[in-house]
Amino acid sequence: MNTPATRLQQLLAFYADDPTDAFTIYALATEYRAQEPERAWEFYQKLLNEHADYVGTYYHAGKLLEEFGRKDEAEQVYQKGLVAAKQAGQQHAASELRQALNSCLGLDYEDE
Repeated sequence: MNTPATRLQQLLAFYADDPTDAFTIYALATEYRAQEPERAWEFYQKLLNEHADYVGTYYHAGKLLEEFGRKDEAEQVYQKGLVAAKQAGQQHAASELRQALNSCLGLDYEDE
């Protein structure tokens, strides 16, 4: 009796078939994020280097860098993501990236 493939196994099979597919790379990064963040980072880096127009990458890559304590790098990722989102006309993504950047920089205070 065959057991069904896990989501990770399926994604790895898709990746083996086409290691250039941005959606599959992003899905793998997401899948690895909780249990193997360093492995997730490898996939985020691949997206940042090879698919700079894949706007969804920037927020999550930046947050992971912040979790690693690499705030300067996270700031750079957010900045590049803002440019990519604006170029793609993705205003909602740009707004989320601006909020993440402000938080990273400690500028997310509330008026009292």
